[in-house]
Amino acid sequence: MANYERIFRSRQAGGDTRPSTELSAYVELLARVGIVRALPFGTSNDEVAELLRDYPDRFIGLARISGLHGMRGVRELERRVREQKFHALGVSALVDGIPASDRRYYPLYAKAVELDIPVRIYSSMNYATDRPYDLGHPRHLDQVAIDFPELTIIGGLGGWPWVNEMVALVRRHPKLHLDTSAHRAKYLGQRGSGWEMLMQFGNTLIQDKVLVGLSAGLVGQPHETLIQEYLALPLKDAVKEKWLYRNAARVFGLE
Repeated sequence: MANYERIFRSRQAGGDTRPSTELSAYVELLARVGIVRALPFGTSNDEVAELLRDYPDRFIGLARISGLHGMRGVRELERRVREQKFHALGVSALVDGIPASDRRYYPLYAKAVELDIPVRIYSSMNYATDRPYDLGHPRHLDQVAIDFPELTIIGGLGGWPWVNEMVALVRRHPKLHLDTSAHRAKYLGQRGSGWEMLMQFGNTLIQDKVLVGLSAGLVGQPHETLIQEYLALPLKDAVKEKWLYRNAARVFGLE
């Protein structure tokens, strides 16, 4: 996508430190480092369906569906959930070029409510130079949460750089959550990082609404390193357990 190679060149230069692309080795790695389930990114829905078939207790299935596909997308979502046991819907303003509040997504949201699954929505600035930078602004989640009060929503990427607005909206809407994917935990706790509001409210008022995304492949660091960074954050021990496991288990219906 336009401009992303330039922006993330330094990460690419650092290399991907995942030890093996062999699926069996990856599943063994998850067990070894204490990861109960992984949510695959960068894979097609058909590939995720195969993972769920072969390792039903190791992966979370996120059905990524475009709001531009109309009823075809709605039918695909129902099939993925009912027949292939996917756990959630995923939509991306960055990919589709329309904000989360665009009415073309609404049939998908309605079907997610009917299926009793959450939706994970891209909620961050994008670096693409061929579309508006704020397509993923958290304000779009506000309208979705107003129009679909029964819908469980996960704002992906923590709403960066609009972290304060993201935290405020998570506090405002009972079924709105956020995840920390694509961000290193070691930066979250640094003064001046822009994450201060999350660290304050995430340790108190919204402690039940934060989900951790390690993004090991994206940031090019071992899972163990990324887990230890979260454990080192100035959070209460009970809150760390919620961020790292319990909140996601509840939201994705794994309890």
